[in-house]
Amino acid sequence: MALDIRGLVPLLQVFDMPTSIHFYRDSLGFEVVNTSRPGEHFGWALLRFNGVELMLNTAYESDERPPVPDPNRVLGHGDTGLYFGCPDVEGAYKQLRVKGLDVKEPVIRTYGMNQLNIIDPDGYNLCFQWPA
Repeated sequence: MALDIRGLVPLLQVFDMPTSIHFYRDSLGFEVVNTSRPGEHFGWALLRFNGVELMLNTAYESDERPPVPDPNRVLGHGDTGLYFGCPDVEGAYKQLRVKGLDVKEPVIRTYGMNQLNIIDPDGYNLCFQWPA
């Protein structure tokens, strides 16, 4: 019998939850669906946007968090990319610019995808793409 898989929800470790929530909710438009505790201070969150789900979890317990992110840890995040299906890549570019994000114009790749790349506050690559 084959596995019955019905979805995938990536979990990203983040340094500062309020910064990440601001980015994903206020800049990208994700909804905060659930958190590990009520209120503004939580260590885990489930986000959703048009059926796409993403979990964020703090990389450190609050009493163990260093004053600044570990550069080696952030550097490792560059190997992680999330690719979102986005039929209007140009519209997404314009919307993100209006939100004040410093994003470069979309590029049509040799393999036929129109792609808009952005780096989140923790160094993860987010790509909004659609066939050109």
